Amino acid sequence: MSRIGRLPIALPANVTVDVTVDNYVVVAGPKGSLRQYMDSCITLTKEENEGKTTVVLTRSSEEPTVKAKHGLYRALIAGMVKGVTDGYSKSLTVNGVGYKVEVKGNKLVMNIGFSHPVNVDIPEGLAVTCPSITEIVVSGISKERVGQFAADIKAIKPVEPYHGYGIHYTNETVRMKEIKKGAKKK
Repeated sequence: MSRIGRLPIALPANVTVDVTVDNYVVVAGPKGSLRQYMDSCITLTKEENEGKTTVVLTRSSEEPTVKAKHGLYRALIAGMVKGVTDGYSKSLTVNGVGYKVEVKGNKLVMNIGFSHPVNVDIPEGLAVTCPSITEIVVSGISKERVGQFAADIKAIKPVEPYHGYGIHYTNETVRMKEIKKGAKKK
């Protein structure tokens, strides 16, 4: 069996997992609910053990594609359970002289070295905060949507390798290049 796929997923008391007729897994919890399609070659079963509920995924065959889907869907469902209980967040840092960011209504307004401010619409279901004028925190229940929106923000102004100006993840190490030196004079 897949080493990841065979691991049971522990469900907190306030989380429910259901499979619809059209093979969608619906995970509902205190922060909201998420929905994910699951291939019919993988089956989901709930098990009660000493008052604790776990979810176990099993596969229908030993084909390599089915084995890969086994681990994939287990990881996706475990991420959904974590999302509806704790949520996900990504933190970005804006670096540069005069660069600043702020949230105005449903838009993220960034002054990041262009001749005009950059306005980015915040998608529904995500929360964006700016603890300071050079920090952005994107949070939500879907790991995929949080990560994609943070990557979209980061792609607007990639980090320049000589001075470090741009947008990067807070925990990311920015590799700086040595400043070019002129030729020696004779």
